[in-house]
Amino acid sequence: MVARGRARRALTTTLAGVTGDPLIGVLALQGDVREHLRELRGCGARATTVRRAGELATVDGLVLPGGESTTISRLLDVFDLLEPLRKRLAGGMPALGSCAGMILLATEVLDGRPDQHQLDAVDMTVRRNAFGRQVDSFEADLDLTQVAGGPIRAVFIRAPWVERVGPGVQVLARVPDTPAAGPAAGRIVAVRQGSVLAAAFHPELTGDGRVHRLFCDMVRSA
Repeated sequence: MVARGRARRALTTTLAGVTGDPLIGVLALQGDVREHLRELRGCGARATTVRRAGELATVDGLVLPGGESTTISRLLDVFDLLEPLRKRLAGGMPALGSCAGMILLATEVLDGRPDQHQLDAVDMTVRRNAFGRQVDSFEADLDLTQVAGGPIRAVFIRAPWVERVGPGVQVLARVPDTPAAGPAAGRIVAVRQGSVLAAAFHPELTGDGRVHRLFCDMVRSA
C-alpha cells in the first residue's frame, strides 16, 4: 500500500511537470551549466541543456551562464545559435544572464573584442572584467529589488558592471557603499528589462535559489 501510494505521488509529480511546469534551457557551451540546472529544478521548472537551434526552439526560457564572454560569443557562431537566439529574445523569450551572460545580453560592451557578438536584449552598456582579474574576485551582500527575504550573498568572479542603462531598464541592485567596496561602490550589478534578467554575479554558486525563483516566475507569467 505504501509503495502504491509513493508510485501515485511520483506519477502525479511527473504529469504535473509535463503539463504545467515550464521547460527552461541552460546554454551549455561553457560555464556553470550543472549548477544552473540544479537551481532551476529546485524552483519547480523542468530544465535541459541547449546546444543546438532545435533545442532552443523547444524551451520557454533560457539561462546564459557565466564563463568567458568572447569564447561563448564565438561558440554561438560555431553552433549556429547566434541568429536563432537573437530572434527568440527579440520575440520575447525570457532570459537570465549571469556574469558573461550579462555581457552577451547587452547592447554595448566596453573592453571586449572587436569581433564579439552582442544579443541586444537589454538596453545597457556593460564593462567587461570591470572588477579586475580572477584574483580580485569577491563576495558581497546585495539588496536586490523584486527579491524578498533580505540581502542576497553575491559572488563576483572577473565580473562586469553596468555603466549605462536605457529608459526601459530597471536597476535591481548596486554594489553597497562600504569601505571594502572602494571605487566600485554604487555600480549597477543587476538589471531587468521586460522578460530579461541580468546579473553581474553568480546566483548559482551560493545555494540561495531566490534569483532563480524570480526567473522561473517570470517564465511562468510570460
